Amino acid sequence: MTIERNVFSTKDRLAEALADAVAENLNAGLDERGVASLALSGGSTPRRFFQVLGAREDLDWENIAVTLVDERWVDENSERSNARLVKENLLTGPASVAAFVPLYAGTPEPDATGIAKSNAALDCLPKPFDAVILGMGNDGHTASFFPGGDTLQDALNAEGPVIAINAPGAGEPRVTFTLPRLLDTRALYLHIEGDEKAQVLDKALQTGPVESMPVRAVLSQSHIPVSLFWCP
Repeated sequence: MTIERNVFSTKDRLAEALADAVAENLNAGLDERGVASLALSGGSTPRRFFQVLGAREDLDWENIAVTLVDERWVDENSERSNARLVKENLLTGPASVAAFVPLYAGTPEPDATGIAKSNAALDCLPKPFDAVILGMGNDGHTASFFPGGDTLQDALNAEGPVIAINAPGAGEPRVTFTLPRLLDTRALYLHIEGDEKAQVLDKALQTGPVESMPVRAVLSQSHIPVSLFWCP
């Protein structure tokens, strides 16, 4: 797999460069289809990037659909909610008019009815994605592809769009886009910050089982190049 490495000295410089790259792909989608779609990772790492991207006035936000690559089964008001993170840091200012499509609606329970409703809504997103941004945890997970996940193989191989997953390191049940759906994109970015995660990435790039470091499934696939954005 081709991995393009982009290294930055500060988080602000990374955020600006990643926002430029994502905006270019969103504009390409808008030019071709009149609409564009974007899937974002959660956690604390992308907060600054969200703020920079959301402030851009050169994007036709009214015709951009924003969703998440994965979500925790928590109330949207929870501090652990990825939807809350996106709404508070990206969907403000110029980006406030973008359409936000959550990964589930209703009570925070990973039941079949909720998953079915999620799939129906998410299947209406413009395809392919114009940009997908993934993160990576210190255990080698990405999206909600966790080591030991009870439906990990389904999440890595099913056509999707989304699937529920439980794993020892996840903290709570999750719902995640399947890997094939995430790879159906114009551009795929891996956003990583910190020396510790750089060491985790180096290990993930070595030969080993996907089950122990699921990010290897992203790094080893041959469908689309991965653009790595990293800073200390």
